[in-house]
Amino acid sequence: MRKIVCSMLAAAMLFAGCTKTNEQMSKCENEKMNLSFSSEQAAYMSAIACNEAKGDLVALESAIHGGLEAGLTVSQIKEALSQLYAYTGFPRSLNALGVLQRVIGDRQAKGVKVLMGEEASPLSGDYDALKEGTRVQTQLTGKPFNYDFAPATDYYLKAHLFGDIFARDNMTYADRELVTVSALSGLQGVEPQLKAHIAGARNMGVTEEQLQGIVVALAANGLLEEAGRVAGLLETEWPQGKPNDAYAQYFVGNSYLQPYFGGVANVTFEPSCRNNWHIHHGAVQVLVCVSGKGWYQEWNKPAVPLTPGTVIAIPEGVKHWHGAAADSWMQHLAIHTQEQPGATNEWLEPVNDEQYNTIK
Repeated sequence: MRKIVCSMLAAAMLFAGCTKTNEQMSKCENEKMNLSFSSEQAAYMSAIACNEAKGDLVALESAIHGGLEAGLTVSQIKEALSQLYAYTGFPRSLNALGVLQRVIGDRQAKGVKVLMGEEASPLSGDYDALKEGTRVQTQLTGKPFNYDFAPATDYYLKAHLFGDIFARDNMTYADRELVTVSALSGLQGVEPQLKAHIAGARNMGVTEEQLQGIVVALAANGLLEEAGRVAGLLETEWPQGKPNDAYAQYFVGNSYLQPYFGGVANVTFEPSCRNNWHIHHGAVQVLVCVSGKGWYQEWNKPAVPLTPGTVIAIPEGVKHWHGAAADSWMQHLAIHTQEQPGATNEWLEPVNDEQYNTIK
């Protein structure tokens, strides 16, 4: 809808023989700084982008089906996958576009409605990609950026990525940075770029809640290592949630619970708070630390520190506990995977002060 409004405004001004006012230009520019996806659509877009980067075409196909069910359009998904060639390479981008084509064909063959959406508006004949791209790149990075070591690469970034691609109006700047952060989470060894694009996402209007939503979406889709990569770089304040009264009897100290979609819950521990020794039967629990410092310990093993980005997969049947450090709050996402019918938690004895105070 934003694209329609801005495009209609441009057309009206053109036929009237005039140009858009500064106020009208500012309004259209401001619209680019908002995420156009609902929270559910953003979650699927994160999964789509991450699986594209990983080259996991089976998971990608499932995420595309989910995204279309959630109301994402073919135009939006196609635009995201096309943009990602600049970050993940043409082979992964083209493979992903092939999956999208197959999904569309399968759904149409079954009579399932597919929202095609609008394609991007054509650029004007006098569009200056280098000039506009330089402006967009400066806005994203927060200051002028010139890669003097490789002038050709500097030109490609400005004129093509931030000029030609970011000018396409079927996704906003905020949309594009959510896609980029989600994709970079799926690549090993690109943490500097991921960190830069988290900052760029903020500069392009992605809110802290929406950035946290990337972590939750990745975790909910089983992309746990990738969720940890983003969580480790966010440096943001997560919501505390409500007092965890239902499980208070199994904790030493106060804890708080913030549930999310997909069976993901954020548990907040005050300093020194920890849960009792316990065992998960019939399920694997995964912890993704998102804030503060804490500990995870299995029976007869040394405690393992929890810091933002730490991912712990707790095997079924293993006695363990987890909680905050003595001098810090701690928050982690908790997800259950490989869950079998009738899965249960067996709560055991508390971690007493003598045990807890020996941990260093």
